[in-house]
Amino acid sequence: MDAAGGQRGRDGSSQRRSALDVIMNQIRKKRLASDRKPLGRFLNRYSERSGIPEDGEERRQETPESECDAGWGRVCAFLQRLGKETNTGSLSLAHCDLTATDLLELATLLQFLPQLQELDISWNQLIGGCLQGLTSHLQHVGGMRALRLCSCRLSTDDITALGEALSCVPLLEILDLSWNGGIGGVALQGLLGKLHPTLTELHLVACQLTAADATALGGVVSSLPRLCVLDVSCNAQLSQEVDSGSFFQLAASLRHAFALTVLRLQACSLTPDGLGALGSSLDRLSSLRELDLSCNKTLSGGLHQLTPHLAHLTHLESLDLHVCCLTHSDLEALIGVLPSLMSLMELNLSSNKEVGGGVRPLVSVLPLTQMRHLPLNSCHLSQESLAALALAMPHLHVVDVSWSKVVGGHLALLLDPLQLSVILELRLSSCDITADDLCHLAAVSRRGRLSSLRVLDLSFNGSAGDEGWAALFAAGGLGSLEDIDVSLRPSTCAPCSAWLPTLLCALPRLLVLRRLGMQRWTVSPQERRQLDQCLRERSVLLELDETWEGAEERCPEE
Repeated sequence: MDAAGGQRGRDGSSQRRSALDVIMNQIRKKRLASDRKPLGRFLNRYSERSGIPEDGEERRQETPESECDAGWGRVCAFLQRLGKETNTGSLSLAHCDLTATDLLELATLLQFLPQLQELDISWNQLIGGCLQGLTSHLQHVGGMRALRLCSCRLSTDDITALGEALSCVPLLEILDLSWNGGIGGVALQGLLGKLHPTLTELHLVACQLTAADATALGGVVSSLPRLCVLDVSCNAQLSQEVDSGSFFQLAASLRHAFALTVLRLQACSLTPDGLGALGSSLDRLSSLRELDLSCNKTLSGGLHQLTPHLAHLTHLESLDLHVCCLTHSDLEALIGVLPSLMSLMELNLSSNKEVGGGVRPLVSVLPLTQMRHLPLNSCHLSQESLAALALAMPHLHVVDVSWSKVVGGHLALLLDPLQLSVILELRLSSCDITADDLCHLAAVSRRGRLSSLRVLDLSFNGSAGDEGWAALFAAGGLGSLEDIDVSLRPSTCAPCSAWLPTLLCALPRLLVLRRLGMQRWTVSPQERRQLDQCLRERSVLLELDETWEGAEERCPEE
């Protein structure tokens, strides 16, 4: 009886389910093609209540989403394998040792990154010759604004492929192809002709550009009304054949780049004639804020061809002329125009020997209250030069007088004028610093004058003595310090046991320290363990030569 009842119960349940199936089947059979969508909406509402989905409807609704999730999962897995964080708007894969296979995989993932605006795959030299695998998928990221391909060993075929793909990224604003030697020529010239008017930055550093490339670049600049940054540094052949019109055409085209704010021509073998051609365009570049002409030794003696035009750059904030072999006449021409540069905040004249004798007249015409950066390292400074530089010290954020032996014993001239919480970097490498100098530096630090200091370079000053190092580290007042270097000269070494305990006590107070340079100081195994223990959880880069551990008796002091 019970068995029969149970059987009837099971049969009854089966019959009820069968009846429901019959009703649903009848409804589906009566559906017409014309009213499929309305009935589909009805069945969706029914399915939400009953839990019974319509055949095929769930697949049509969820498949795109599931595919998107799977694609994003592939992106995350790819980036995780490379040790990078996921970001839908910006993708940086620089220094990742990408291979051609990685590049192809990245290309297939672009379809899942439609919001990508910045792509940086610089410094991956194994992808050279394979860029077409990536450029053929750029249509998936049509809104991209920045593309950086520095030092990827790009070939002419790569540049050709990139030029053909530029039409897929019409909003591109930043293009950086720097450090790809040998890409100059027909391919690059073709690419330049396809740049969009939206471009604001063009970087072609160290690309072995030729005079013909200068001509092509000159023909393009005038068609880029929004160009703000042009960097063609480290292209020694760029300014050759000035008389033939190559660099002259580039220089002349700059007068139409009204939006240009940054112009970098470092190490381009500029000549006095090249400066003259450039100067005629500077009259129109009233918006220029940074001009870098450094490392052009061939312009020596010809600065007077440029300086009259500099007076028109009323908004110029930074002028870089380091390593230009400036002569006395060059300095006179520069000093004559400096009063007109009322917005100037940075002037780099380092590594110009003649500058040492002209610091006083130079400082006298600078807008000292707004000067922030005036490096004079390797300038043959004199004691009189230091006294003149002291006038600018209360305002400078960066002070660099490295490789100036006269600083030793006279550091107080530069330190006493310092104001509270102004200086950010102090570089005194190879200055024959004495123990008294370090004690004076310690006293200034105790008074809070170095409370904002981030970088302190005291390297190659082994003559300072243990007393000086101990006094500096015991002083305190360096709470903002991020980088300190006390390394000794190469081929020398000395024990640091006398002042290391003081340094160990000071390290907990240096909360933001990221680098500690102690190369060629010798430490015992126990001292090394103490250093490691103190820095272990601080993510501080300790530069200490392993070969010098315990080598006190093998190397003479500096």
